[in-house]
Amino acid sequence: QVQLVESGGGLVQAGGSLRLSCAASGSAFRFNTMGWYRQAPGKQRELVAFISRGGTRNYADSVKGRFTVSRNSDKNTVSLEMTSLKPEDTAVYYCNAGGPVSYLSSGYVYTPSGLWGQGTQVTVSS
Repeated sequence: QVQLVESGGGLVQAGGSLRLSCAASGSAFRFNTMGWYRQAPGKQRELVAFISRGGTRNYADSVKGRFTVSRNSDKNTVSLEMTSLKPEDTAVYYCNAGGPVSYLSSGYVYTPSGLWGQGTQVTVSS
C-alpha cells in the first residue's frame, strides 16, 4: 500500500514562485511515470504536467513556460516548480503516479492511475 504525499503549497503573491514536491511512502517505489493535476473550486481536475517512463516532459498550454516538472535520478521523488504564478493557478494540486503514457494522434497523453496524493493547496493572490 503505497501512499503519496504532496508538500510545498501555500499562499504567494502573483508573479511569485513555489515548488511542490511529491514523495511515496515505500522506499522501493519509483515514479516511472507521473502526472501533476490541479483542481480549482467548481472546476474539474485538469492535468498540468506529466513525465513519461523515458523522461519526456509535457505541459498544459496554460502553464507551459512557467512550470517545470522534475524527477530525481532515483525516481523516488518528483517536484513541480512554479514561477510567474497567476491568480488562475489557484487550486489544489495533486500527484498521480504510475499512469500509462500513450501516443495518440493528438500527441502523448497521460491517463491517471488510482494512486493519488491527498493534495496541497496553492493560493495566488492578486
